[in-house]
Amino acid sequence: MIPPSNTVLLLLLSVAAAQIIPGSYSGCGPLPLPLLVGLVAADAIVSLLIVVVVFMCAIPRDRPTQDGKVYINMPGRG
Repeated sequence: MIPPSNTVLLLLLSVAAAQIIPGSYSGCGPLPLPLLVGLVAADAIVSLLIVVVVFMCAIPRDRPTQDGKVYINMPGRG
């Protein structure tokens, strides 16, 4: 079953799609090759940065305990 908020979104999306007249895409044309290559390269760089940041945040770090004791059932304390 679709949640109510998604139902409203789907209805509004179908209404918006019905308002578009076929062939009325003024100003839209093929992108020049250098612009397309630049967009793909920028997307790849941003995606790579996101992957690196997530990887760096996900690496477990060895942190020394503050008092030298090992706490068994306390995550983050050794």
